[in-house]
Amino acid sequence: MKRVHNFSAGPATLPLSVLEKAQNELTNYQGRGTSIIEVSHRSPEYTQINEEATTRLKEITGAGDDWEVLFLQGGASSQFMMTAHNFLNTKRTANYIDTGAWSAKAIKEAKLFGNVHTSFSGKEENYTRLPESSELSFADDAIYTHITSNNTIFGTQFQSEPENGGAPLVCDASSDFLSRPIDLDRYGLIYAGAQKNLGPAGVTVVMVRKSFMEKQRPEAIPTILNYNTHIAKLFNTPPVFSVYMVNYVLEWIQEKGGISHFAEFNEKKADLLYSEIDRDDFYSGTVAKESRSRMNVTFRLESEELEKQFLSEAAEHDLVALKGHRSVGGIRASIYNACEMESVKALTGFMKEFRNVNG
Repeated sequence: MKRVHNFSAGPATLPLSVLEKAQNELTNYQGRGTSIIEVSHRSPEYTQINEEATTRLKEITGAGDDWEVLFLQGGASSQFMMTAHNFLNTKRTANYIDTGAWSAKAIKEAKLFGNVHTSFSGKEENYTRLPESSELSFADDAIYTHITSNNTIFGTQFQSEPENGGAPLVCDASSDFLSRPIDLDRYGLIYAGAQKNLGPAGVTVVMVRKSFMEKQRPEAIPTILNYNTHIAKLFNTPPVFSVYMVNYVLEWIQEKGGISHFAEFNEKKADLLYSEIDRDDFYSGTVAKESRSRMNVTFRLESEELEKQFLSEAAEHDLVALKGHRSVGGIRASIYNACEMESVKALTGFMKEFRNVNG
């Protein structure tokens, strides 16, 4: 079986062992004579999967009894709206730190429901860096401070939590969830589309603190958009197969050694790749070094023609999905938890060869 080196930003590469496990169970889930995608979401089989995934996620993150775990749909884009709808109104304000395209979309949605204080915006600098603490400003009475922990398009990442002005953090962690430790005490709510670091497309993980839910807006909220609806019970049919896969990815993370293992592993992969980019001026990183992401490594060559040649020849070496986002161009290598060191070494080896021939 041929497996390419997949650097897709999402949906992204998954652990091979998880894919093989799902393959073996696809038509006959644990000897039950049916596929997991054929059983009721109210069945004992799915109930066990949901409970296992919740328990594993809490164990991995260190979340205590004050945290609820939800498996919802609609991606991070739905959470841009849902978080604001649950906690903002015209009398309330939230801080938003604008560090990229997804932050800007979150701000747009939040303004539909309440007041937004933009604590910082990197738009004028084309989102090439993250803010210093001294550059952040905060509303005095903010209900929360929203951040995007990692920016897939521009290739920046908060390596630790930024200042929050005293308000609990609400975080879009879609593209670096479970890749490094976080200070969970700083957060009120964390959401992440699973399709980058946690599983296949179709499920969005939401972790929300019970004490933060006490700040929910008093106005009526449509039933399916109300977090309390999903906390109370399994309200509607969940993305069964996606949650099933997330459960196995969480099991794989635990078997590998948890977040501490992946923090070290991801740092080694990123250091290897950035070292090759920084070797000379043939390749050039697109963001400030202190803001660089360990998940999405972005760089350019001297011309778009040379970049097209790079991508074409890379594909011939089974190095795929390296084209930068359509809004910024260039090259992007997404090296999430499931991206093996072998793939990064194959990429840096190709980069050396390409430089030698074309430099």
